[in-house]
Parts: sequence; C-alpha cells; structure tokens
Amino acid sequence: MVTIGMNTGHSFTDGLVLDELAAGIRQCRLCSPYLPLEPRPVLQVGATARILVASQAPGRKAHASGRPFTDASGERLRAWLGMPRDVFYDRSQVAIVPMAFCYPGTGRAGDLPPRPECAAAWRARLLQYLPHLQLTLVIGQYAMAYHLPHAGKTVTDIVGNWRQYWPDTVPLPHPSPRNNLWLQRNPWFEAELIPQLQQRVGAILQQG
Repeated sequence: MVTIGMNTGHSFTDGLVLDELAAGIRQCRLCSPYLPLEPRPVLQVGATARILVASQAPGRKAHASGRPFTDASGERLRAWLGMPRDVFYDRSQVAIVPMAFCYPGTGRAGDLPPRPECAAAWRARLLQYLPHLQLTLVIGQYAMAYHLPHAGKTVTDIVGNWRQYWPDTVPLPHPSPRNNLWLQRNPWFEAELIPQLQQRVGAILQQG
C-alpha cells in the first residue's frame, strides 16, 4: 500500500511548491502522441486538503470543462459521499488526483485506461505535498492497483473487504452509469458501505 498523507511537518512554502507543481502538470504534454485530443490535464489540489479522490482519468466532459467529475459519474460520487457540489470543488478540503490527468479516449467498453506515463512522472511527487489527508477514496481498478497493490484481484473483492482499510482508505467502484449492473448485483455496497462513508466524510468536514 502506498503511504500518503502523512504529516511530515510541511510548511507554507511547501504549499507554494504544490501550486507550482500543479501548474507544471497542467502544462504537461508527455502523453500527447497517444491522446485523441489536445492534452488538457485536469486535477484539483490544495495543501490543506483532508480528503483525496484518487480516481482514474478525466472523461470527455471533464476534458471539455477542465474540471473533474463534471458528468453523471460526478453526480453519483457526490451522492455517495453526501457532499455538496461546492464542498467537492473546494480544493482546500478535497483533492482530486486521477491516475492520469488527460482524457485517454474511448474504446469498445468505455473510456480507455489511464495513460501509465502520467502516474510515473507526477503522482508520487504530487502526493507528498498533501500532508493533511485523513481519507483517501480509491476509485476503480487502476487506482486500486497503485494505492492497494496487494489488496486482491478484482474490484468486487477489494471493495468487499473495505473494512480492512477503514477508516483512512476506502476503495470504491467507479461511479459511472456503466456500473449500474454491478450496483444491482452488490446491494451491500449502498446498504452497508455508503452510510459509513457518509458519516466519515461528514466528521472530517466538520473539523473546520
């Protein structure tokens, strides 16, 4: 498991470094030859964030808006969290760091996987400047492979064992409408995990 969010005595200066790093990411063109559209890295970070959304890659709508989760997946994710839209997009409280920052294109079964070059170049460097994280939401198989590499073979197995990582890390299936069938087949997810998750998120946000 990748250790993130540890309080390592980071200073205000480190917040400035984080902003500079995020600005550098937004200028990144590393994967340009492999992308269907002009690169437009999408992320949200703030040095005081206490919740991390470790997601997959922006969809086409997020690419168009330049803002993560501006689609049906975002609506469902915010409902799962019990989190208002304005709080979700408050970078002082919530960081949104996908495995790849650019829209990867669409294949036969939905969006293509995140480009691997992105995480290799940026992810560890970025996460070290988020020292106040109390909760990491690990969304989808590619984020799970990075943050929970020894957790299990399938998303269902990993999410089913969510109590093993509680309360600092919560694995979640992707909130895409394409996963409606998964939700129907796994009613325990919304009956058991989601109420606990909403309580946990609420407790963190109430801290100030």
